[in-house]
Amino acid sequence: MSEMIKLKARDGREFQAALALPPGQARSGAVILLQEWWGLNAHIQDLVDRMAAAGFVTLAPDLYKGEVATDADTAGKLMQALSWPEAAQTIGGALDFLKVHPRGNGKVGITGFCMGGAGALYCAANLPGLSAAVAFYGIPPANYVDWTKAETPPIQAHFSSRDQWAKAESAAAIRDTLVARGRTMELHVYDAEHAFVNNTRPEVYSPENATLAWGRTVAFFQRYLAS
Repeated sequence: MSEMIKLKARDGREFQAALALPPGQARSGAVILLQEWWGLNAHIQDLVDRMAAAGFVTLAPDLYKGEVATDADTAGKLMQALSWPEAAQTIGGALDFLKVHPRGNGKVGITGFCMGGAGALYCAANLPGLSAAVAFYGIPPANYVDWTKAETPPIQAHFSSRDQWAKAESAAAIRDTLVARGRTMELHVYDAEHAFVNNTRPEVYSPENATLAWGRTVAFFQRYLAS
C-alpha cells in the first residue's frame, strides 16, 4: 500500500507524494506516476500500488497541493491553473528522490494519465535523466515542446481513436517527428473512450483495452528500467 511522504521540489517548495515499494528487497527501476486532472485521488493511489506490485518503486507527486476534484468544472479549473514549468520543479524533485532511493537501481521512468499523460510527454522532452516515458491520452501544448529538437528517452504512448481532446493523430505526428530524428516512440491506438484505463468511471472504462495497455506499459518499463 502507498504511503504519503513529504519531499522537496527543485525550487525548494515542499510537496507531498504517494510512494509504494515493490515486494521483496531487491533493487528495481522506479516510476514517477502523474495524476489525471482530478488530482491525486484514490484511483491514482491504486495505480501507484499496481505499478509497485509490477516490480517498480513508484511515486506519484501531488501536483495540486492537496486539492482533489470530484466534478469536471473543478478539475478543469485546477488543470488550467497548473503551471507545467513549476510542476516540472516538483517532478524534478521526485526524480532526484528516486534516483538515489535505496530500493532503486538508479533508472527512473515516468508515466501519466490524461493531464498526467501530457505531463509525461512534457517531462520526456524537458526533464533530463529519465530512462523511459509512457503517456496515456494526453498531449502538452504545442508551445511547450519543440519535438524537432527534444532529446527524449524511449517513449510509449496509448491513445483512443475516439478522443477529441488528446487526438491519436496528434500523437502520431509527434511519433513521426521523433522517429525521423532517430528517437524511439511507439504508439498504440485503442477503440475506446478517453480515460479508458480509469476503472472508477464505468462510462469510459474498457477492461480489455486497459489490461492490454497496462501490460504493454509494464513490459516497456521492464525493458528500459531493468538493471
